Amino acid sequence: MKPTEIIKDIYIIGDSGMTDPKDCSIYLIDLGELVMIDTGAGHSVDKLWNNIEKLALNPDRLSTIILTHCHIDHVGGAGELKRRSGARLIMHEKDAEIVERGDKRMTAAYWYGIDFKPLQIDVKLNRPEETIYIGNEKIVCLHTPGHTPGSISVYMDMNDKRILFGQDIHGPFLPDFGANMTDWKRSMNRLLALKADILCEGHFGIYRSNEVVTDYIERYLDEYGD
Repeated sequence: MKPTEIIKDIYIIGDSGMTDPKDCSIYLIDLGELVMIDTGAGHSVDKLWNNIEKLALNPDRLSTIILTHCHIDHVGGAGELKRRSGARLIMHEKDAEIVERGDKRMTAAYWYGIDFKPLQIDVKLNRPEETIYIGNEKIVCLHTPGHTPGSISVYMDMNDKRILFGQDIHGPFLPDFGANMTDWKRSMNRLLALKADILCEGHFGIYRSNEVVTDYIERYLDEYGD
């Protein structure tokens, strides 16, 4: 597999088949500055860097990394990518606390056999909805707890489409990681209300059209329903 353009200026640059079996899906947005959504488990930073270059983009333009939650398959590469590019790290404060103390249990680093060091987060989100401005573009971060207490979902409107980065909609939902099904169901209904045209999911790829996105989310609501 190779890095692929999803829609103009939005790309998938990594996942378990492209970069490393332990990686989540990793997305890149070109807004003049580059914005990355999640970073994989940490062993594939060189591949991610090269994949950005394969798209004829300069990885030195990486200015912002948004981490959707604290699990190692999403945050493991953040420290090295920040070191190389100087990018700021953005995360919800509830999961940032876990990352900043290098908690090997709550990050699931122990599951993956990865030695995760404490990582300082530059911008800690703490409201239900917050907007990040990159030039004239807006990236909206929604607090969508459930999978973890500080999970966020990210969306933006580009090219007449609403693109939703909804990582790990499918779970798992483990009490040891602070999962809460009541919160998750509320979060999923909030995502449905966005009426996204494209869903960029955390492990299972890209879903196109609002009908398909809706069906995907509702399938899990049905599966985990009362």
